[in-house]
Amino acid sequence: MGDMFRSEEMALCQMFIQPEAAYTSVSELGERGCVQFRDLNTEVNAFQRKFVTEVRRCDELERRIRYIEFELKKDNITFPILDEDMEPFAPNPREIVDLEAKLESIETELRELSQNAINLNSNFLEMTELKQVLEKTQTFFSSSQNINLDSQNQMDHQQQSGQLSFVAGVIKLEKFFAFERMLWRISRGNIFLRRSEINEPVKDPETGHCISKSVFVAFFQGEQLKQRVKKVCAGFHAAIYPCPNSQQEREQMLNDIRLRLQDLRMVLNTTADHRNRVLVAASRSLATWSIMIKKMKAIYHTLNMFNLDVTNKCLIGEGWVPSKDLTIVQNALIEGSKRAESNVPSFLNVIAPDEQPPTFTRTNKFTRGFQNLIDSYGMATYREINPALYTCITFPFLFAVMFGDLGHGLVLLSFALLMVLRERQLRKIKGEIFNIFFSGRYIILLMALFSLYTGFIYNDIFSKSMNVFGSAWFVDWNHSTILNNSHLQMDPGQHVSGVYAMGLDPIWQLADNKIIFLNTYKMKLSIIFGVLHMIFGVCMSLVNHCYFKRSINIIMDFLPQIIFLVLLFGYMVFMMFFKWVKYSAQSEELANTPGCAPSILILFINMMLFKHQEPLEGCEEYLFEQQELVQRIFVIVALACIPWMLLGKPLYLMCCKKKKVRPLYEENVDVEQNPNSHKIQKSDGRGHAGHDNDDEPMSEIFIQQAIHTIEYVLSTISHTASYLRLWALSLAHAQLSEVLWGMVFAMSFSIQSYFGAIFLFVIFIFWSLLTIGILVLIEGLSAFLHTLRLHWVEFMSKFYEGLGYAFQPFSFKTLLEGVEE
Repeated sequence: MGDMFRSEEMALCQMFIQPEAAYTSVSELGERGCVQFRDLNTEVNAFQRKFVTEVRRCDELERRIRYIEFELKKDNITFPILDEDMEPFAPNPREIVDLEAKLESIETELRELSQNAINLNSNFLEMTELKQVLEKTQTFFSSSQNINLDSQNQMDHQQQSGQLSFVAGVIKLEKFFAFERMLWRISRGNIFLRRSEINEPVKDPETGHCISKSVFVAFFQGEQLKQRVKKVCAGFHAAIYPCPNSQQEREQMLNDIRLRLQDLRMVLNTTADHRNRVLVAASRSLATWSIMIKKMKAIYHTLNMFNLDVTNKCLIGEGWVPSKDLTIVQNALIEGSKRAESNVPSFLNVIAPDEQPPTFTRTNKFTRGFQNLIDSYGMATYREINPALYTCITFPFLFAVMFGDLGHGLVLLSFALLMVLRERQLRKIKGEIFNIFFSGRYIILLMALFSLYTGFIYNDIFSKSMNVFGSAWFVDWNHSTILNNSHLQMDPGQHVSGVYAMGLDPIWQLADNKIIFLNTYKMKLSIIFGVLHMIFGVCMSLVNHCYFKRSINIIMDFLPQIIFLVLLFGYMVFMMFFKWVKYSAQSEELANTPGCAPSILILFINMMLFKHQEPLEGCEEYLFEQQELVQRIFVIVALACIPWMLLGKPLYLMCCKKKKVRPLYEENVDVEQNPNSHKIQKSDGRGHAGHDNDDEPMSEIFIQQAIHTIEYVLSTISHTASYLRLWALSLAHAQLSEVLWGMVFAMSFSIQSYFGAIFLFVIFIFWSLLTIGILVLIEGLSAFLHTLRLHWVEFMSKFYEGLGYAFQPFSFKTLLEGVEE
């Protein structure tokens, strides 16, 4: 957790690597994943870099891999997915020649097999269609009839144009009706057309899709009309097949076709078996080849960022490295030189940066979800304090304030425990929606645990209460008093013995003023938590100012901000606690009884407006003596903080500019490496995201400070009111749960017969679905979004700049995970 307090210190490193060891050294760095390389060839075109040929070579290998994967998917052949422990290392450049030859051989063989299969399937389709034509035309002709039909041998004899001719073929069923109308038009109704649908859909040899086709026979007279029919057939892509005149010739031809179809089936099956064997053999190593090629391409792409020295004998690279990982990088370079058997070692130097370093925060599977919530708002500025450390507690707690229910918390806990305990099995599921929940499984777990706690404090489980410690209220009325009065009011001074041990007394579940009591209770809690949360956020800005040595910001920003917030809203929280402590039903003085307790809201409004309100007889207007004087001082000091924030820093910077003195504003974090210890030292500059006020005109400084002051003063009021969403959603959640119980589940208790048990079971299922769907899922999502807003806007706006950029190291693990997604 200590690593999450602020982002890690980064060092800008310069690497000197021999060309023969460059590939293996970058490969070792990719396996460790702790260097973000800088592109030193930004002015060089991507096609003119040193290793562009190798990158293109890898692109060609990836293309072949994709082609093999496509063929595997087409044949529904699955290939194994390698575990992280079984992933191969980046291949040696010499080994890639054998892999390239193997992939080329597999691709060539698959293309030949695919083309042969297409040709064979086309031939098989033609034979099948011809068979269907010969079989279907048996219904069109009769052996007993001797019709003078035009045969194939009579096509060239123009003198026999008066005899009847026919054309037989196959056409797609969807085109037949348009085909029929076209034939009718060109012949002016002088064509007799017969058709019969093919019962079994045939497959397209190229696409493999099933197509519905129909056999047709067109009878007509004349050679000129015959040419027109053939042109129409060609236009509609209808296949024309020869059909003999006599039945004997047709039967003989049909028998020959059947024999040829049997031979074609055997050849097709043999081809399919051979193709399947080739694909199965390739699928065993395809995942390994794919990872090797991706790693190799990434290495050459990274090497293109390196620069050659003047002698062209050394590659120079620069990159950001976490200061704690400098030893790891050095060992990786040494290991890379050993693998390449290079006699000249590689060197690593830490140089002074000329830009703001990237932001890097180490996380584990527990803290990664919370860090992602913060990074979604904006990447933290380098070395800025990280809100994710505190969000691990404040986020689930504020969620639970709105979602407090023991029953709903148990449902949420069951779902979270399922994902946590079976995370190894569930990690393989690739659904987008599921992955969102799975990546936040530990957030859901903490939200569920905190919901159990707040549900116990609210004494609320599915809108019902538990009498764990025994109610502190008691009844001393007689039997007749209870029977003769429909409503009775219990006096806390007479009917209460002590205080309920923990949480709310279960007697409030039966009270008519339950909503009124919970309304005031949860409203005050939301204001208290909100003010404390905002004060904590302002205090976090002090930590940033101290770390970056911005003394002027401490005096001119932090002090007036914290004074303004504490003297107004912090004082309001104090009055709430003071009111709870001072007024009691057991008090003997009338002024200290609950009936004389003043409204905190009215007191705060009168304090801001310098007004008074006449108290009731025997009561006091204020909580303590001299409160009016204290309030006036607080308001005056708080109002004085506004010009303090507005003019303090601009006037100070104006004086510094006139005297030409460097302001006590910001300092930077530069990196210098001790060759023995790899320590990072600070030097003058500005590493934190800030503005160089030396070159900025004073008018802009005044405007910026005015915007900053107005935003803070107004947001302090609006943000305090915004925390009332804790009260509103908590009250709405409890009331909706009570409505579901009273209007759905309680219905089953009204039936006294045996049928009531069955009805209870049915209603319970319906009530459970509504509870999970509405109260847990929808209400939980609503509470989550409101909690996220409270952290992003109300809390983090007090200290968080979020102007950094993420540390994106060269890592094979990250590369492969991105490809899978």
